[in-house]
Amino acid sequence: MSPRGACGITAPVPANSLKNRCMTRPIRKAIFPVGGLGTRFLPATKALPKEMLPVVDKPLIQYAVEEARAAGIEEFVFVTGRGKSAIEDHFDHSTELSDALMARGKKAELDSVKDMLLEPGQVAYIRQQEPLGLGHAVWCARNFARGEPVAVLLADDLVLAAVPCLAQMIEAHAEVGGNLAAVMEVPREHTDRYGILDVIDDDGRLAKARGLVEKPKPQDAPSTLSIIGRYILDPEVFVELDRQETGAGGEIQLTDAMARTIGRVPFHGLRFEGRRFDCGSKAGFLEANIVFALDRPDLRAEVREILRRTANSAEALAGPAAK
Repeated sequence: MSPRGACGITAPVPANSLKNRCMTRPIRKAIFPVGGLGTRFLPATKALPKEMLPVVDKPLIQYAVEEARAAGIEEFVFVTGRGKSAIEDHFDHSTELSDALMARGKKAELDSVKDMLLEPGQVAYIRQQEPLGLGHAVWCARNFARGEPVAVLLADDLVLAAVPCLAQMIEAHAEVGGNLAAVMEVPREHTDRYGILDVIDDDGRLAKARGLVEKPKPQDAPSTLSIIGRYILDPEVFVELDRQETGAGGEIQLTDAMARTIGRVPFHGLRFEGRRFDCGSKAGFLEANIVFALDRPDLRAEVREILRRTANSAEALAGPAAK
């Protein structure tokens, strides 16, 4: 009798054929690591999860979930920590709110609340008991993955795109399989903020890597092609995460686990079409609010006028001291 492989295939097949079939399995599950403390946004995040900070009128985590749903994701797991119950409440049904909106005839608001709800059985929450890094957070969801390739989305990275970033990645993954990350060029002086690819082949859209380096110094970075918070992980990554090895910052790094699979599993970076906002920084968060507001037809004209007035006021207030 043939052993059952990671893909659930029982018929005897050549190893290469098995790997190819694993690589092209559909991406049905997504992991959302949301256990971070959000210290860069204190005191706002003392009692409010950073993933619940709003961009215009939706929290960051809702944008991430909507991106996943638009890409065809069917199952969602949130890796949470202490003080994150607001995320669970946000995606749960509120009878009191629904009744109040219905009684007041606020149909549009009621529809917006209903549309964001996930179906019963689609969503799970797992507690990350210690903040030991992104790799550890993803490892906490290992039983949810069940040997399938999974998507990982970090809500801090918000992407404005005509085609959702994850949908672009799933299309690319069907071509190349293995591990895949969304990537973008960064200034060399910023390489120590990101996971950086060591590229061996690049067609301008997909870059094949022979290695990954977590937060290298600018002079040591093999390239300036950096990973942002979107991944599709081959099941082999969980084998490496099981080792619980620490890397940069004394944390269990997801990029380190992905790098150790290279040679067994291909790794590619996808230059996605769209604009990424680093909402883990104050400036990036403010920029996202402005750009997303300008992207809304109901707000565009008013926001443009606010920006015009603000620019004039800032110039007047700065005065000679700014020159």
